Amino acid sequence: MYKISEIAQILHPNRTFITDPNSFVQHLFYDSRKIAQADNGIFFALQKNRDGHRYIREAYEKGVRNFVLQADEGQEMELLEANILWVADSLVAMQELATFHRQKFDYPVIGITGSNGKTIVKEWLFQLMSPEYKIYRSPKSYNSQLGVALSLWGLSDQYNLALIEAGISEKGEMLRLEQMIKPTIGLLSNIGVAHKAGFKSKEEKIYEKLELFKNVETMIFPNSYLENIQLPYRPRKFSWGLDEGLSLEVYSIKQVNDRFTMVTFYYASRTFAVEVPFVDKGNVENAINCVAVMLRFGYENEVIAARIKELQPVAMRLELKKGKKNSSIIDDSYSNDLDALQIALEFLNQQGQHPFKMLILSDIPGVHIEDEKSLSKLKRLLSEYRLDKLILIGEVLPKVAAQFEVPSISYSDTTAFLADIRSLSFENATVLLKGGREFHFERISQLLVAKSHDTVLEINLNALENNLNVYRQLLPKQVKLMTMVKAFSYGSGSFEIANLLQFNRVDYLTVAFADEGVDLRGAGIKLPIVVMSPDESSFESIVQYNLEPEIYSFRILFSFLNFLKTKQIASFPIHIKIDTGMHRLGFMPDEVDRLIAVLRAEAILEVKSAFSHLASAGNEKDWEFTQGQIDLLDEFTKRLESGIGYSFLRHIAATSGIELWPNAYFDMVRLGIGLYGIDIERHDLPIREASTLKTNVTQIKYLPAGETVGYNRHGVLYRDSKIATIKIGYADGYDRRFGNGVGKMLINGFLVPTIGDICMDMCMLDVTDVEVGEEDEVIVYPDIKSAAKAIGTIPYELLTSISQRVKRVYFYE
Repeated sequence: MYKISEIAQILHPNRTFITDPNSFVQHLFYDSRKIAQADNGIFFALQKNRDGHRYIREAYEKGVRNFVLQADEGQEMELLEANILWVADSLVAMQELATFHRQKFDYPVIGITGSNGKTIVKEWLFQLMSPEYKIYRSPKSYNSQLGVALSLWGLSDQYNLALIEAGISEKGEMLRLEQMIKPTIGLLSNIGVAHKAGFKSKEEKIYEKLELFKNVETMIFPNSYLENIQLPYRPRKFSWGLDEGLSLEVYSIKQVNDRFTMVTFYYASRTFAVEVPFVDKGNVENAINCVAVMLRFGYENEVIAARIKELQPVAMRLELKKGKKNSSIIDDSYSNDLDALQIALEFLNQQGQHPFKMLILSDIPGVHIEDEKSLSKLKRLLSEYRLDKLILIGEVLPKVAAQFEVPSISYSDTTAFLADIRSLSFENATVLLKGGREFHFERISQLLVAKSHDTVLEINLNALENNLNVYRQLLPKQVKLMTMVKAFSYGSGSFEIANLLQFNRVDYLTVAFADEGVDLRGAGIKLPIVVMSPDESSFESIVQYNLEPEIYSFRILFSFLNFLKTKQIASFPIHIKIDTGMHRLGFMPDEVDRLIAVLRAEAILEVKSAFSHLASAGNEKDWEFTQGQIDLLDEFTKRLESGIGYSFLRHIAATSGIELWPNAYFDMVRLGIGLYGIDIERHDLPIREASTLKTNVTQIKYLPAGETVGYNRHGVLYRDSKIATIKIGYADGYDRRFGNGVGKMLINGFLVPTIGDICMDMCMLDVTDVEVGEEDEVIVYPDIKSAAKAIGTIPYELLTSISQRVKRVYFYE
């Protein structure tokens, strides 16, 4: 803990407002939605994606009394009991505080950087070296400018070794990370194509990464990535590779079978072999990096070989899955420590689709009954996140269950829990699984997750948040954001996506039909929801569930007015649709005077927005037409506003309009397909595709030339062929037009064509020229734009056609 007076001395703020100089700070907050243990925290108002100053009041109301602000706007007049430090840059201030904190500890700090493999190497080193060292490691993949600062804040004197990741995306970033981390040992994991857009060349990226190692005692690296690179002078070089004369020589790498690789080394005049329980090149390389680190720390060859052989895969993501009996399962058994638990609890807390929240928690490595500090933190976490039920598994935590405020049940091990699982109810609950590897929580997940066939649509929530923030950064601060979740969120899900958007504070959600809005209300969504296609049969639901209808014609306007009169309801919110050239739905421009007359006569309606739809915003040949639409909306809405006597929101720009037409932003924009990273107009935007449709190979057959494949014998083999049957068909949304070679899928990095007609539940691929095994993963749409073009449609249709029987898996990386 630090006193706020001490932090003021560390940060040298431009101005201070101190009401309690002895206020203690233990936790760093930058997101008002994730505040826990507020009384000992300090809120940094960052200004990257959204201006943190907008959420100062919310943080204050949650109990935060210490603030670091960048904009000096006299906030002390509103936050009368707060301590406030005003600085030039809030993020830099957090980094300076983390730098000061890091300098208090003199145990070894391993700084890990590279294009890929950083998190895997970090987690494996934790597995390999924990018997001898009390290790602190960066939570998950916290390796950015913000993430590193938060990671370093977790250092304490209870550890004697730290593993800190450092990631960069552009030139100049590593210097700041190096100044914070001050690693004593440096490890380079890999140099690949990740983040290459931020650098002029591969060499520039390498030299930027090497900035992390300029003051380390030892630099450990695979030599193949740094040939012809001028290395920093100071550190001792511990290189490994196939060449002679390196610190660690790799004699041979031989795949033993489909699960193991044998690596033979020469080190310190001795030869020894290690069995790596992986066969892919990346993980073998990661394992060799771990061997090099262990040698640097003096481990015996025999110990290294024994432990490497037992390495476990690192699940790189937290997954949200549909559970049985109307439940949701959050599977996060990736790292079971207090920092990772807090991240998972934050994710659990933002889920609103079920009334109950449960945590199934195993013993946490390093937390024992005598460890009062860790137990105290665990108690606070379990109290802050408002759990309804706690299930404890292990020998340690059940002994202190009585100290937790949450109602709990305890079991000695996972087997005992599974034996009793039928007596427990998980109905209408969101359940977080957080267990150490030795507890094998995958057995619990298998029983709680709803069964489905092996075809899944994976939705990357990190990518969705990234895309949302990319579009937000294009908008002026005053422009609101409406997001489209119609058509099952473009195939990606309903409440899962809406929950994410609500958590990220969009202003409106939009659905096509009232039933979709009703489902979202039932899942705990409180945002305003616009219904784009209301009809008379849906009015009851619209009013009951506080939905806001789009009014597009006098027929629907008078029908809704009459309904409200019978219910004696006044001031009900509506949204006026205007036809400026799309000619689908909406009032025509010459109907504005009549519309004004009706709205003035009927005060029971309140216009929340008036809007239109750009018909061809992405086509340069139609730019004059598009500008005409914008002008029509401007003219119509000005007349409407003047006529009814009050203002409302105006909007016309959807995804293409956001990208290409800043003059069409008005008061709000509507983000649709761009949120999912597909079919965008501007390729300079760092948009990420958010969903991946996957299946796997069910069976492989070897057939001679002349045989036919599939219904109607359309798949004729003109050579001896190898045919793979996979678990996706037209009932899953894979269009029959993709049959007979039109569709291309990706297996093990190779494109392979369909053969024969697409069946209802499966289809066949010609994999004659590719090394493929049964159960291998198949990417159904390697390039969804190309796939759509091949059958004369658009990506929207492919996404929205994915059947709801295809399981959706949501994950955070």
